[in-house]
Amino acid sequence: MSFLLVQPEMLDVAAEELHDINATVREGNSAAVSPTTAVTPAAADLVSILTAAQFSWHARLFQEISAEAAGVREQLVTTLGVSAGSYAATEAANTAAVG
Repeated sequence: MSFLLVQPEMLDVAAEELHDINATVREGNSAAVSPTTAVTPAAADLVSILTAAQFSWHARLFQEISAEAAGVREQLVTTLGVSAGSYAATEAANTAAVG
């Protein structure tokens, strides 16, 4: 038989910290949108223009992937919060049943 020990308050703390981290990452990504997705070519030659376009394309791709990752992190925050509530409710029910 296996036992699992969980401290629901620690799950809540982890969810809050992850939420704060997610907010900080979103702020940083938002600040980076303009300077990275609209790179100005260093010169008027074709190589500079293509290089700037490639950097801009990579930045747009990063923003798309980062938005998806932010969604995953928010789902994790929600899951941690729900899990903390479930563990706390189960613990309360067990305590009431025992005594």
